Amino acid sequence: MFGQLEHELELHVPAIEAWDLFGTLRIGKLVAQELPELFQKVELTEGDGGVGTVLKLTFAPGVPGPAGYKEKFTKIDNEKRIKETEVVEGGYLELGFTLFRVRFEVIEKGEESSIIKSTIEYEVKEENAANASLVSIQPVATIAELAKNYLNNNKAAKEAK
Repeated sequence: MFGQLEHELELHVPAIEAWDLFGTLRIGKLVAQELPELFQKVELTEGDGGVGTVLKLTFAPGVPGPAGYKEKFTKIDNEKRIKETEVVEGGYLELGFTLFRVRFEVIEKGEESSIIKSTIEYEVKEENAANASLVSIQPVATIAELAKNYLNNNKAAKEAK
């Protein structure tokens, strides 16, 4: 069984500024610092932020779904501003999923605005189809909101100088 969830959020910064956050390890560091209610830990276990990089995500106690997993950066397209990660160990794979992919795409909207489009794609074995209900777009929507606030605050700080 294949499924997909999407979320879009307008950002009031140029696409290049948003990509500087989402296209790098900076987003993982920001999430680890600012969302302790969602993430207990975000650890870099392999790589430097490019394709092949592996992060170990440990969710905070009480967060629905798996306790954590390792994800690998499988695609980083700086031209199209697309970053994809896939769960490679633990988490959803232990619940009968054969694919759990998160994609962040920064879309240019105007000179001073962009859109962050977040997509979760998953495939789950038929015998585990009930586990599809565990997939929620909310964590990536929360990350997008955090990024929006962070980017807006940085923009305001730059303009104040």
